Amino acid sequence: MNARAFLLALPGLALLALPAAAQPVNLLALGEGTLPVVEAASYGGWPASNLLDDSPSSGWACEEGKTKSNVFVFEMPNAATLEAFEFDTAGIDGDNRGAKDVMVEVSASGKDAGFQKVLQATLADRRDNQRFAAQNKVLGRFVRLTIADNHGDPEWTELMGFRGYGVKPQPGTAVAINGTFHTNYNDFHLRQQGAALTGCYEYNEGLFDGTVEGRVMKLTWREGESNGPAVFVFAPDGKSFRGYWWHGSDKGQPPSGTWDGTRSSDQVGSCPHWSGSLAGELEKEMKGSGRARLYGILFDTDSAKIRSESFATLDEVVKLLAAEPAWKITIEGHTDATGTAAHNQTLSEQRALSVKDYLVGKGVAAARLQTAGFGQTKPVADNATELGRAQNRRVELVRN
Repeated sequence: MNARAFLLALPGLALLALPAAAQPVNLLALGEGTLPVVEAASYGGWPASNLLDDSPSSGWACEEGKTKSNVFVFEMPNAATLEAFEFDTAGIDGDNRGAKDVMVEVSASGKDAGFQKVLQATLADRRDNQRFAAQNKVLGRFVRLTIADNHGDPEWTELMGFRGYGVKPQPGTAVAINGTFHTNYNDFHLRQQGAALTGCYEYNEGLFDGTVEGRVMKLTWREGESNGPAVFVFAPDGKSFRGYWWHGSDKGQPPSGTWDGTRSSDQVGSCPHWSGSLAGELEKEMKGSGRARLYGILFDTDSAKIRSESFATLDEVVKLLAAEPAWKITIEGHTDATGTAAHNQTLSEQRALSVKDYLVGKGVAAARLQTAGFGQTKPVADNATELGRAQNRRVELVRN
């Protein structure tokens, strides 16, 4: 785990790990903010988004009889160079339906032009994790996949997973998140404070918590006892977003649905069931359950040094502790299962200490603060997917 970075929190996250440069990650994943922008026609329930969901049990199937020359384009949130590709076909519904001859191209220009071929390959009919090194390395944001044919079935062509590995780039320019957005689940009210995001939506008393990195938001949604992860990707102008949500856990599941929104006002607005701010939600959770997760706490690569975009979140903790002088708290650090357990344990302890040091430096008495690191031992989601790992990478505050 040398040169590891902890990055963006997802649904309910704070401590996030970015893989090291020597360990490329799957950038063609919904959990990394990659979205389909051109989709070949599909059979109901088998859309192109299933190719990006980290699950080999869900996938894309062609429109009946349209087995040849199916084309997709996927847009990554930031330009990157993909070094290798993987394909899954073990879970197809019948022999000879698996995608066979495929071509991958990359463009920096847009979804319609400037593509350069980076891979031409032939896939086996029923096999997962078919990996191919890129034959040409091109920096770009748009990835075009062409499935030329299948293994002979006259009605169906199917592909269960498509992954592209590269070094995760630095997030692009941040967009203006604050505002009200009209969506397919009524209005969303979103407020960004530093790297943290909180908000509500006018459907079944819905609430959001999460982290913002560039144009990508990784969130947890809650409706009463129901909850799950979500990913939103904003347009470069900040006027709209596209997103997907999962119910409960994303393990082995395609997205449960879409969340698409268009900005209707620059005013955040509110909901009767939402306090309207990060500080308000933090206070509500600490007074209610005695425990709260912090969002938007980022660290330098493989380090316990807190990044400056985290200060807004930590300053809210300082204000809360000033308003509640009798409170004593434990700061918990948690990681995902990437890397060794020993390293994760040490890093979680060091980062919890860094949070304590920041709070003490802002005037909180050290005697009121304890720290504990739990490494990867207390996951709240499955570590098999990016969304699950993001939920597991977190900092929690506990009232003593």
